[in-house]
Amino acid sequence: MTDFIGDIHGYADKLEALLVKMGYTKRNGIYSHPDRKVLFVGDYIDRGKQIRETLEIVKAMVDSGNAIALLGNHEYNALCYRKKNENDEYLREHSKKNKRQHKATLEQFQNKEEEFNEYLEWFKSLPLYYETEKFRAVHACWDYANIDYLRKKLHNDRLTDELIVESVKLGSEFNDAIDQTLKGKELKMPDGRSFYDKDGAKREYIRIKWWENPAEMTYQSISVEKHDDLPDEAIDVNSTKLKDYYKEDGKAVFFGHYWLKDKPFLYKNNICCLDYSVANKGYLAAYRFDGETKLITENFIYV
Repeated sequence: MTDFIGDIHGYADKLEALLVKMGYTKRNGIYSHPDRKVLFVGDYIDRGKQIRETLEIVKAMVDSGNAIALLGNHEYNALCYRKKNENDEYLREHSKKNKRQHKATLEQFQNKEEEFNEYLEWFKSLPLYYETEKFRAVHACWDYANIDYLRKKLHNDRLTDELIVESVKLGSEFNDAIDQTLKGKELKMPDGRSFYDKDGAKREYIRIKWWENPAEMTYQSISVEKHDDLPDEAIDVNSTKLKDYYKEDGKAVFFGHYWLKDKPFLYKNNICCLDYSVANKGYLAAYRFDGETKLITENFIYV
C-alpha cells in the first residue's frame, strides 16, 4: 500500500502535518507507518523556507526503507546549475531567471557547502521513474517511447555525472526524453502568441495534457494551465511532434509538477496529478493507493 505525495518545495511543516494526518509516526527522527510506504514524486527544493528540513525528512525515510523518492526537475536543475562542461561553462545558465528560481535553496545552504554537496550526490541516486504491476510514477510525464529510451540510456534508471553533461545537449533524443519526463510535453502557441508564467518568464509554449488525444483537442482544452487568450480551435497534429498519448487502459500513473489549483481531483480514473501549489497558498496532496484498478477522489488526503 503506497501513499504518493506531490511537490513539497521546502514546506516541511506541511509535509509533517500530512504524514501525521495519514497515520505516520516519528521515531528516532524518521517517519514510518506499520503498513504503508510513501512515494515522493520529486521537487523537494526551491521556493519554501524549510528546504533543508524537507530534504532531511525525505532522505531519512528513503534511507530507512520507508519511502521511495523520484528526481524532480528542480533537483535536476540544481545538479545542472552546479556542474560545468568541458568548456568550464555551467550546464544550467546562471541567468537572472535561474538564479531567482534557485535563490531560496542557495540561501538556506549558505555556509553549508558540504551538506549541500551531499544532497546533490543524493539527487543522483534518485530514479527518474518507478513502475510496478499496479502503477507507474514519474515527476511530470509518462511517455512510453521516452521511458523505453531512458531505460536503456540511464544507469539503473538514474543519472551519472557523464549522463548529466550529455543530457543538456539541445535537440538530442536524450535531451528531449529528459525534458519531457521531468518537465512535461509542450505545444507552441498558435499565431506567435505568448504569455507570462508564475515566475514572470515569457512563454511561447503551453504545458499539455499528455493523457489526452491531441487529434480530439483544441489549444484551449489541451492546456494544463488556463489561458484566456488560447483559441478554442482544433490542433493541427500533423504540424506538431505530438503522436502518442497515455490511454485510459494504461496503469494508474502518479505525477506532480503542474501547479494545479483548487482541491485535488482526478483527470481520469488512471491519471493522478499531486501538485496543488503548496508553495503558492495551495495544498500539499497525497493519494492513498491500495491497488485499486480505478482511482477514486476519496483517496486524496491534503493539508
